[in-house]
Amino acid sequence: MPAPSFRDYLYAPDHPRVARLRGLDARSYAEEAKTDSFAGPMIEGWQKLYPEPFVGVTNDGVIRPGLFSLAEARPGEEAPTAEMAAAADKLLATASAEQRDRLSYAVDAHEWQSWANPEFMQHDTGLRLEDLDPAVRDAALAVVEASLSPEGYALARNLMRINGFLGELVELPELMNEYSYNFALYGEPSETEPWGWQLFGHHLALNCLVAGTQLVLSPMFLGAEPDVIDAGPHQGVKVFKERISLARDLMASLPESLRGEALTFAEMVDPAMPEGRLHPGDERHLAGCFQDNRVIPYEGILAGSLPPESLALLDRLVEDFVACLPAGPRAARMREIREHYGETRFSWIGGWQGEDAFYFRIQSPVVVMELDHHTGVFLNNDTPAPFHMHTVLRTPNGNDYGRALVRQAAKG
Repeated sequence: MPAPSFRDYLYAPDHPRVARLRGLDARSYAEEAKTDSFAGPMIEGWQKLYPEPFVGVTNDGVIRPGLFSLAEARPGEEAPTAEMAAAADKLLATASAEQRDRLSYAVDAHEWQSWANPEFMQHDTGLRLEDLDPAVRDAALAVVEASLSPEGYALARNLMRINGFLGELVELPELMNEYSYNFALYGEPSETEPWGWQLFGHHLALNCLVAGTQLVLSPMFLGAEPDVIDAGPHQGVKVFKERISLARDLMASLPESLRGEALTFAEMVDPAMPEGRLHPGDERHLAGCFQDNRVIPYEGILAGSLPPESLALLDRLVEDFVACLPAGPRAARMREIREHYGETRFSWIGGWQGEDAFYFRIQSPVVVMELDHHTGVFLNNDTPAPFHMHTVLRTPNGNDYGRALVRQAAKG
């Protein structure tokens, strides 16, 4: 059976779902969304969570100490700190005094936790790229480029382009365009002291902290609706193809008994799910925006129980999640994650064959990785579909936003 096309699920231009939003941008829609039957309760829940002081995601409510150290990175695992600091200094030199004031926060500021992935604005943190002249906007993106791998930066830009493509498709370019994103700096750019940056908006949120030679890139939210651009100047762009394929292959490779243990729920919307397991915006995701202190119990099967073929596929799947990191920090992150494979759990919801929609989670003391197929927001599919997905990566036990490193640095 051929894969379903997202174009089969486009709203008519006069449908209220899209027609009522015409002319609104992220700021004006933020106010209207509060009274929306779908978005309103979601926003209310997030508003209650945002003020909470940062603790970190855990599996049992207790932070596990000793997992993260401010020590110098191992040879070959160093962050591109000098290039990042130079790019940030150029941004600050290019921006006006007013823009610099709005752009910059303390390295441990609560505003780190303000990121969100919907198209409407929850918090107007930093500078909005679409409001900037090209020189300042490009300088902000240059900080992102200096901090990521080439493939990571390409993916981020393609997700931004898909957002612009969606905005054109549904005739809402003011609400969704290539530059519908906020950018902020945290701390003073330095080659030795902790500092970082944040980029967030619809289907893209990156939080990057560099401390000397170490780099932390989490929380990281990457998503797309649809997952392909099939017309226009960026025709041919498609995202997450490898990640989806590896996940299906991993599930298919498992012996039937292990697959049954990994399968938390057979259906994406399963009658056996407890109340609250499905979130109106995050659906099956547990570690999305404003979930900085979420308790996520372990589920599924241990990586140590996997046959060699399956473990190799899990390893490749993990590598795909961290591919946004530059080469040195990517090697460090893979080493860190592999060192905890003995405590790593893999769980699954939904099908795994053909074009089945699914959710999975990889979780250990040092990482949470999730992928979830979603129902439509600006497409009208009322069941989860492979062309709309959200992915999340977090560093549990207190090191999202590199916060564990920042605290160690403050203690000297």
